[in-house]
Amino acid sequence: MTFLLRRVGFYLLTAWIAVTINFFLPRLMPGNPLDLILTRYRSEATPTQVHSLEATFGLETNQGLFSQYLHYLNQILHGNLGISIAYFPEKVSTVIAHALPWTIVLVGTATVIAFAGGTLIGIAVAWRRGTWTDGILPVTTFFSAVPYFWMALIILSVFAVSLHWFPVAGGYSNSTTPGWNLPFIGSAVYHGFLPAITIIISSIASWILGMRNMMVTTLDEEYVQLAHAKGLSNRRVMYTYAARNAILPNLAGFALALGFVVAGSIVTEIVFSYPGIGFILFNAVGNEDFPLMQGIFLVITLTVLAANLVADCCYVLLDPRTSQAS
Repeated sequence: MTFLLRRVGFYLLTAWIAVTINFFLPRLMPGNPLDLILTRYRSEATPTQVHSLEATFGLETNQGLFSQYLHYLNQILHGNLGISIAYFPEKVSTVIAHALPWTIVLVGTATVIAFAGGTLIGIAVAWRRGTWTDGILPVTTFFSAVPYFWMALIILSVFAVSLHWFPVAGGYSNSTTPGWNLPFIGSAVYHGFLPAITIIISSIASWILGMRNMMVTTLDEEYVQLAHAKGLSNRRVMYTYAARNAILPNLAGFALALGFVVAGSIVTEIVFSYPGIGFILFNAVGNEDFPLMQGIFLVITLTVLAANLVADCCYVLLDPRTSQAS
């Protein structure tokens, strides 16, 4: 319990530091988003109107940074992330709420498939090491070495542009009505297939390699050799004795990977124009949308910290020696 309390305190401190950086970082960028708004609408605002816009978007330049910082913390504690500049007059929380499900479904599903498939393949490769299965490692490692954006561009060029098997961009067809209906769900799956395949191909090698290496080490342990000597079936020895103990690092990595699901695969979403958090963040940076950038960074940061805390808890439950060592 003491170990977990220390970890909670550490993550709370980290969250405060991250929120502080999240506040100052956009303000160090060159340019004034307020000038961008006025230019976009080709309007000359009076000083009163400018002050009103600054208050609306939380860009009060006449106030000191410390006053703005305190106001920002107060707004966060009340769940108010501000109003988006790029998607005005939508609130930041509304914009994030619309984009978040797309990213969670796409990246979350791809992460689970990559983890499950990579872990099972890693178990099989380790169990049958020295056979043709060893050839799987160089192939998957090669694909994982290819940058995300390059892999996405190749897949998009071949299957969408050349073969016309899949759509080039978007998250669903405009002919469907968003909602829990089969036409929309089918269209969303159809549009998300190529981005998901890109993520799976690019990430599955790490799961395979990590599980394979741990399995090879575990197979030489005495309790595994004893299980063989007892005459247990190969299937039971492989999964119950070897894989069950070798999977601990992969499970911890999976917990951390789930934390990064909210961050999405920014480059992949940009290439496919997929309406997720990554694509929204790209638009926010291009439009100097401080409130939206801060809101997205805040959600990503808190999610990653929560995933790290869950990973620590999993380690304590699966291996109590972790808390004793700390």
